[in-house]
Amino acid sequence: MSSSHLDRPMKALHVTPAFSPAHAYGGAVAAIHDLCVGLEQVGCSIKVLTTNGNGDKQVLGLETDHEVKTISHLGVRYCRRIWRQAISPSLLRHIPDYVRWADVVHLHGVYSFPTIPTLAACRIFGKPLVWTPHGVLQRWEGSTRTTLKAGWEWICRTMAPRTMALHATSEQEAQASQERFPGAEVVVIPFGHHVPEQISHEEETQTLRLLFLGRLHPKKGIENLLDACALLKPQLDRPWSLTIAGGGDLRYVNSLQALIESLGLGPQVTMVGAVLGETKDALFSQADVVVVPSYTENFSVVMAEALAHAIPVIASTGTPWQRVEAAGCGLWVNNTPESLSSAIQKMSASPLRKMGQRGREWLKQEFQWDVAADSIVRCYERAIAGGAENRVLHGYGRSSSHGLMQKD
Repeated sequence: MSSSHLDRPMKALHVTPAFSPAHAYGGAVAAIHDLCVGLEQVGCSIKVLTTNGNGDKQVLGLETDHEVKTISHLGVRYCRRIWRQAISPSLLRHIPDYVRWADVVHLHGVYSFPTIPTLAACRIFGKPLVWTPHGVLQRWEGSTRTTLKAGWEWICRTMAPRTMALHATSEQEAQASQERFPGAEVVVIPFGHHVPEQISHEEETQTLRLLFLGRLHPKKGIENLLDACALLKPQLDRPWSLTIAGGGDLRYVNSLQALIESLGLGPQVTMVGAVLGETKDALFSQADVVVVPSYTENFSVVMAEALAHAIPVIASTGTPWQRVEAAGCGLWVNNTPESLSSAIQKMSASPLRKMGQRGREWLKQEFQWDVAADSIVRCYERAIAGGAENRVLHGYGRSSSHGLMQKD
């Protein structure tokens, strides 16, 4: 794949505070990795500049003094992180050389150490930038440090290169991006997701098995889900269980455990910590319904994971998955305890296996990584050509109608 005026593969640099296998950061890291692999497969030459961070206190056991090839054959420079999540003097030193190498730079994240140096380098060397915020520009009622974030965004607007496009994965994220960077073009391209060839399900039982999977954070609305479960106790006419899988700040995790006990949900609710690989697959195989009660999400990888495993879903209106209802694979409801409780009761009486299969087929049809990667390449070509207007574009090429939310 080449741009309109290049006679060689397009060179795209991805700058991100963390990269696979840094699974402590959740679905965004997996999405960045899969996007890079997809871009390689459609003909781009990809390099990744990142840190070896894997959570607040852990680092990856990988070489940091030279570029390495990953299992998926990507060239990645893991720079040594010395403090907090992504502060790395080594990464700062390498940014100029890597930016000079690239035809286009793809920046991931916003409120992290690599952001401003990458913006500045693109501005200095005249490189076009595509920027994926991964949902962090969206606000909700519990958003913190908003004044500090506004100051950071002002610096970013000041340092941004002449040609810049913001990549959003949903309409909600696109709106938030335009509000904070009104001079930038915004393109809406949902992420793709791999659908495994083989999946397994344990036999359905009398117990309705609910699953929450994701980073444990206040914006995920877990407290509302627990309150909804408390409402279920006298109303649902069958046994139920809830598994909460994911890691997070220890104080917050402890507060959730205390809430479970105070609501008297100890016998039905189990917290299992972070899960990966076969352990995660096993959780999906044992689940009847996945619940995503977030206040806000830009994409929600766990939604795609659930549908890929043929598990129907209950998604909050804070997620961009309105179309699960039209696809017949889930419900899209307010994340209040009452709405969630009602949705769980409705799902309890629904044909869950058939709903799950419909969701899996929908995902296969509309959320493939080759489609997403092809659309990102169109975005790169437009950026390299210098085309940018203050408007929202809805995909490119084959994905022009691809999206989670449909505009009225």
